[in-house]
Amino acid sequence: MSTVEVAGAGIDAFAHRFEPGAASAAPLLLLHGTGGDENDLVPLGRAVAPQAALLSPRGNVLEGGMPRFFRRLREGVFDEDDVRRRAAELADFVAAARTRYGLAAPIALGFSNGANIAAATLFVRPEALAGAILLRAMVPLAVPPKADLTGKRVLMLSGVVDPIVPAENVNRLAAMLRDAGATVRHEVLPGGHGLSQADLTLAKAWLTGA
Repeated sequence: MSTVEVAGAGIDAFAHRFEPGAASAAPLLLLHGTGGDENDLVPLGRAVAPQAALLSPRGNVLEGGMPRFFRRLREGVFDEDDVRRRAAELADFVAAARTRYGLAAPIALGFSNGANIAAATLFVRPEALAGAILLRAMVPLAVPPKADLTGKRVLMLSGVVDPIVPAENVNRLAAMLRDAGATVRHEVLPGGHGLSQADLTLAKAWLTGA
């Protein structure tokens, strides 16, 4: 399906791509990394969840002309006020999209910056997401709002030689999510910040409960 170009609030807050799927499959919210767009993760989403509806927004923040989901001050240092505001904006979009497209609460599938906004959304507006697959995520908020993530499943996949995400940081994120009540599975994969076939295989197995 082609991109829906919009500007405003709610469903109109993000240019996005929507592909319908079977009601029996949990929908996926696809959240791209820096410089990506609403098309980037559609092949990955379709590969890990062939029957799922796919909702894929484009980040509204530009950094050197590259779309992102929130501002950062420099590599690894986030504008946390903007993170909170953008997470709430994304949650409002998800709520409106659920009404527009008739969706259940989605599972976020985010990469890098997209994984970070997904993690932030879990803390800021936990009702927006049923769970998350966080690929190369790091802590988005040093002191997140108190959230009850009981019943939410989270898969975190990180790279053992990731030059962007320190091991301490991603381990801290996993602990923060667990402390909030989420059921977290964290796997450290060979490689760095880029994705591999192992990410696809593990994400697909996790979604199917294997």
